[in-house]
Amino acid sequence: MLRKIAVADLTLGMYIHEFCRPRANDPFWTLHVERELRDEAVLQRIQQSSREVWIDTGRGNSPDEPNPPQVQAPTTVALGDTAPASMDEELARARLICGRAKAAVMTMFSDARMGRSMNTEDVDLLVEEISNSVMRHPHALISLSRLKTSDEYTYMHSVAVCALMVALARQMGLSDDQVREAGVAGLMHDVGKMMIAPAILNKPDRLTAEEYQAMKYHPQAGHKILKGSQQVTAVVKDVCLHHHEKMDGSGYPHGLKGEEISMFARMSAICDVYDAVTSDRPYKKGWDAASSIREMASWRGHFDEQIFQHFVKTIGIYPVGTLVRLKSERLGVVIEQSEQSLLRPKVKVFLSTHSRASLEPKVVDLTHPLEQDAIVKFELAADWGIEDVDRMWAADAATPV
Repeated sequence: MLRKIAVADLTLGMYIHEFCRPRANDPFWTLHVERELRDEAVLQRIQQSSREVWIDTGRGNSPDEPNPPQVQAPTTVALGDTAPASMDEELARARLICGRAKAAVMTMFSDARMGRSMNTEDVDLLVEEISNSVMRHPHALISLSRLKTSDEYTYMHSVAVCALMVALARQMGLSDDQVREAGVAGLMHDVGKMMIAPAILNKPDRLTAEEYQAMKYHPQAGHKILKGSQQVTAVVKDVCLHHHEKMDGSGYPHGLKGEEISMFARMSAICDVYDAVTSDRPYKKGWDAASSIREMASWRGHFDEQIFQHFVKTIGIYPVGTLVRLKSERLGVVIEQSEQSLLRPKVKVFLSTHSRASLEPKVVDLTHPLEQDAIVKFELAADWGIEDVDRMWAADAATPV
């Protein structure tokens, strides 16, 4: 049952359905609707910034309860929740995060286009939520964020690069502050695209040489947007300006080479390209994750080789969603990475490669001590007439957010 209550009566454990928003363009209000209130800091901000709120008493505590029950394990995402979760559990959470994050990034980028200042508190809040998801399960949100439609690419690309930067920074052993800064840089690296003509940015065909030159201005445009803000760090501004530089000096806008490129910009170059090449665009279908890793590894002079090796360890040699052939002549899709071995993930098998007959779907854990099966090679879905591999590992979660 929906009820409108004063924020003074709002308590932890209540389920927020909607705000009577005082600031419609503030991403904070987008991030915290349709969820159980579990964070004291969020409660305090709501009580300081609003007067009334709609709650759903059928999904959370009611103000009529004299002694509200203790809040149990969360059914939705809580900002401070970093306890490990299974892939299935985190996929459900990640879907909610992706939806909220897309709306928040759209608002932030729209503000940038209109010349309004960015609310860094809300950026930090969004990065924290993405970072916590990566901590709970490092592959759920990263895998799900690849499943984006072409019309939402610009916004979801920023969310995906944020998650990849956070995961990569953690894998590299960077400090918590550096991990957060890497996430913010990933989220804001493409803000300059808001200053590119929509006809170019959203063109359903390949760009002409002239249009490509116009598109190449987006790093400078983004840096121009961010450089006036004292709240945006030098690292974030640098990543925005230099995420298209290459180790051999052939990148843009400044043709920086090797160590002239900052560590964070070298990280972002890898994360940016990986999400770009694995995403469907109007003029091309994205590469599968495993093929992308192999292709990127062959681009000599493009990426920092040491950081790229860290990136491979971050997402796996056979990333989630990779179609693989097993020694047992079964075809399957990777559904989860193994902490024990990059070569032995969990695979959902569903087809006989010998007879091409469908099999009853079964999850094979290749790290199990009694499991004798192993991956022989990765396969291309088109070679097997499979149109949607992602449905086989993400089920309903594979629907683009």
